[in-house]
Amino acid sequence: MEGSVSNLEVCNFAYAGKFDQLKQCILSDKSLATKTDQDHRTALHWACSAGHTDIVQFLLNFGVEVNLKDDACWTPLHIAASAGRDEIVRALISKGAELNPVNQNGCTPLHYAASKDRYEIALMLLENGADPNVTDKLDSTPLHRASAKGNYRLIQLLLKQSASTNIQDSQGNTALHLACDEERVEAAKLLVEHGASIYIENKEEKTPLQMAKGSLGTILKRIVEG
Repeated sequence: MEGSVSNLEVCNFAYAGKFDQLKQCILSDKSLATKTDQDHRTALHWACSAGHTDIVQFLLNFGVEVNLKDDACWTPLHIAASAGRDEIVRALISKGAELNPVNQNGCTPLHYAASKDRYEIALMLLENGADPNVTDKLDSTPLHRASAKGNYRLIQLLLKQSASTNIQDSQGNTALHLACDEERVEAAKLLVEHGASIYIENKEEKTPLQMAKGSLGTILKRIVEG
């Protein structure tokens, strides 16, 4: 097939949004609904990736397993969250998608929602029981991800859903270290207002205060000293 992403026709139909062809395909051979391709992806993975809600709904109503992992251990929910597909995330959750599945990097869907600033998706995940303090293979939490990017509303949301501010990643950095290093001024202020310590040392024996550039250090000290 031209411009094909997969060695399976049904997966290419799912990715291209060719609903009628996909439906015909599956109704003539039900096993194709869950057949996996060269990346160990099913039609559901590809429909989530391209954002074809109608196809996702059809496959879910057809009874396709919602938590299947591809060769990098991504579930359909990882893919939909990372690609910013709000409606599809809602549909997957309503069909019982696991909220904290981890892929090869140890990341959950919430990690991707946090780093890519997918606010509505992060909210859905958290309201349905996703763990805000889950750590990936580098011991990064979703809060680390959001803080490094300066995703202000997402940081607010994670803090409201009891994300812990002082968890250290494998380099010893807290979310505040990352916000200061990237000069995310508003994010850094918000974290300190919610109890992030300016004095925790990372593996290089640097505190967030030492990493803060320009006037940021003074601002953060002022918040702490009240």
